[in-house]
Amino acid sequence: MPGSLTISHHESAVTLDRTDAERLATVLAELAYLLEIPGPNRINDAQLTLLCEGRAPDRAELSHWSRALAAELKGRR
Repeated sequence: MPGSLTISHHESAVTLDRTDAERLATVLAELAYLLEIPGPNRINDAQLTLLCEGRAPDRAELSHWSRALAAELKGRR
């Protein structure tokens, strides 16, 4: 994983190798699932607040964003 991600302050492109893109897609899909499910395994409100980095927590928006990005990453194999 180290070295497969390139983020620059001077360029807008981000590059991720295929293996890491697949892994990230899996993590994002799992995040969406944990945001959506009811019960004790669901990401709780305190965890959601941390994931939103100070912005107003929006469970549905974060779940939608995670699923959409996971799908996009999976589509670029």
